[in-house]
Amino acid sequence: PISDLMIDVRFLPNPFYDPQMRTMTGNDPLVRDFVIENDVTQKFLAAWENLLDVAMPGYVAEGKSHLSIAVGCTGGQHRSVAIAAALNDHLLSKGLDSTNINRDVDK
Repeated sequence: PISDLMIDVRFLPNPFYDPQMRTMTGNDPLVRDFVIENDVTQKFLAAWENLLDVAMPGYVAEGKSHLSIAVGCTGGQHRSVAIAAALNDHLLSKGLDSTNINRDVDK
């Protein structure tokens, strides 16, 4: 069984509007830091990680074999990539098997 959680992060500051970061992705340290170190992002990640910390044991206990977490933004190259990596790192730090796939990062 597969379950899904989805979040749109277009409310976060967009690195696209900085000419230096426009052609980079959320995997590049400059973009990642721009996104992740923002105060709003920090509050968002704390809340989202808390949600996962509460929900994931339930998914495991119910025998769910997969959970898809979709993170979207305007172009799929900056904010969503940085946030997806941060969430993946959080899940891995909790001992969960997690894979991060960025569908649009190379577009």
